[in-house]
Amino acid sequence: MTLKRIALQLARNPGVHEADTRIGYFITAPLTADGHLDLDAWRDHKKECRVVRFHPDMAEQATGLLTHRGNTWKFHYDEDDEGDDEAGYKLGDHVFKEGEYVTVASHGETPLTYKISDISDI
Repeated sequence: MTLKRIALQLARNPGVHEADTRIGYFITAPLTADGHLDLDAWRDHKKECRVVRFHPDMAEQATGLLTHRGNTWKFHYDEDDEGDDEAGYKLGDHVFKEGEYVTVASHGETPLTYKISDISDI
């Protein structure tokens, strides 16, 4: 099993007319051969499955863990000032491959769509 570094960059969204490569996430996670998040491998490597939120505003940057409970994958931040957990919209159902899109609900705000811009081995 190889962990992957998955880069998500903000795509065009309602009210966001241009994609912004300065805003997004780096996710460290295992993927199955067909590109889905690998729950069994995640269980064996929880501490290595990380999330980094990047943003030009330093106050919006955060680091945390990729977590799973029930049927939901979330980004859990370990510091109070980094914000509440963020939920990915049906991340377990998505195929992670370059050019695809995923949705993340940041800080309980309106969910935004991100484009998968890169997937590489760690």
